[in-house]
Amino acid sequence: MVEHEKTSVMDWISVAVGRVTMLLIAAMVLVMAYEIMMRYVFESATIWATELSLWMAGFVFLFSGLYAMQQRAHIRIFVLYDLMPRSLQRVCDLISTALIVAFAVAIVWGGYNEARDKLLRWETFGTAFDPPIPATLKPLVLLIICLVAVQAVTNLICDWSKDKEFHNPADDLED
Repeated sequence: MVEHEKTSVMDWISVAVGRVTMLLIAAMVLVMAYEIMMRYVFESATIWATELSLWMAGFVFLFSGLYAMQQRAHIRIFVLYDLMPRSLQRVCDLISTALIVAFAVAIVWGGYNEARDKLLRWETFGTAFDPPIPATLKPLVLLIICLVAVQAVTNLICDWSKDKEFHNPADDLED
């Protein structure tokens, strides 16, 4: 699959985050492989590998959402969308972007105090390794959802003047 074009600063940020996500996945695999080797070959399990993998998986989950938005890889019902004239497609794009922005505002509005509190008291996971998973992931959720909303608005602006596109389900199949 070819990456979507990068037409704005926000696109470049999202793609850079996507690259970091790819590296995090590789690092997570290495940490898990190390844990497996230590546990089953040397019979000396680590106290940190599982929680570090969990922590990295949280970052991967959040970062991949931003990259997916930039790539326009989010869910869209093309069967209906392709039947619409371009003017109605633009209305649908506007509505979906407005809903994404409203969702982001609601998440930030409802989660800001908790995320701030977890960050300021540097809340940890409460285990032997005790990483600051809540202190880092809670605020990151708010940051990433804001970036996703900005990326959605950027996509709307960049795609507004484009001609009507038709989507072939066969294009999504790997060769």
